[in-house]
Amino acid sequence: MGEGESKVKKHGADYRRQWRKLYLGIDAQTLEIRAMEVTDNRTGDATMLPELLAQIPAVEGLVTVTTDGAYDTRLCHAAIAERGAAAIIPPRRNGQFWKGSSLGNQARNESLRSVKYLGRTLWKKWSGYHRHSLVETKMHCFKLLADRVKSRDFDRQVAELQICAAILNRFTALGTPQTVRMG
Repeated sequence: MGEGESKVKKHGADYRRQWRKLYLGIDAQTLEIRAMEVTDNRTGDATMLPELLAQIPAVEGLVTVTTDGAYDTRLCHAAIAERGAAAIIPPRRNGQFWKGSSLGNQARNESLRSVKYLGRTLWKKWSGYHRHSLVETKMHCFKLLADRVKSRDFDRQVAELQICAAILNRFTALGTPQTVRMG
């Protein structure tokens, strides 16, 4: 028996780490975490957007949904258009126009047309895409608060991350200044 075999006999098989993916829906105005999903590392990013949007009540009107280029899919554009919001998603560099007359396809084709006309840099400035960096900053704060998940059971891991989200929302509410214009 070699070194590895004796170790396995004495201590058992190695535990292989599993990565969890955390998806957050953050309000760009208040920086409050409004939606959250946790999955394993095999789940694609774009498939989670409709589930995140479903967590936000329909009575609270969504104006825009801003994501990165990984969400430039028909599924995401359709889910955003179904909620009546504007999709601010940079089209892929080699993006082609989509056929069909659905609202999601039309919105995506209009974004692609704008990017081709204005250029990617001006489109980002014109569309307000740079507000996306506020959300990235919030994600960094979340990582500082919950760098590692301590629980081993998936349901407990989700609960642990939900608690971290609630704490971070409370910190944000306490730390956001209330500015009032004087006379």
